[in-house]
Amino acid sequence: MLMPKRSKHRKVRKGRIKGVATTGDYIAFGDYGLQSQGSDRITARQIEAARQAMTRYIKRGGQIWIRIFPHTPVTRKPLDVKMGSGKGNPEFFVAKVHPGTILFEMQGISEEVAREAMRLAAQKLPIKTKFLIKEGV
Repeated sequence: MLMPKRSKHRKVRKGRIKGVATTGDYIAFGDYGLQSQGSDRITARQIEAARQAMTRYIKRGGQIWIRIFPHTPVTRKPLDVKMGSGKGNPEFFVAKVHPGTILFEMQGISEEVAREAMRLAAQKLPIKTKFLIKEGV
């Protein structure tokens, strides 16, 4: 599962995901891409589930790029613990995704196969997505 090797701060505040993507909003590596239409936090487990779904469908043909990375730790307190006594411990990592961010890219397969693989991956994610084709392909 994806997680940072090391981080500057162990616990991070929640924050807000406002505005549209200004970076990572174009297809850079492959011919086909999956673009987010909404903003949300995508967990490392969801990214891995989407990657597995795509890889299984294309049967080791072509190449896949994951364009998002879960940097942000999310903390949880244990069950049956009273309010107060500080913040919980980091449980998992998330990637904060803005509308317009390219999540995954593919190359080396036909458009029909790529479209279906991206559809299967999109079902594993908590946001609406859109299939894109690179200009001039």
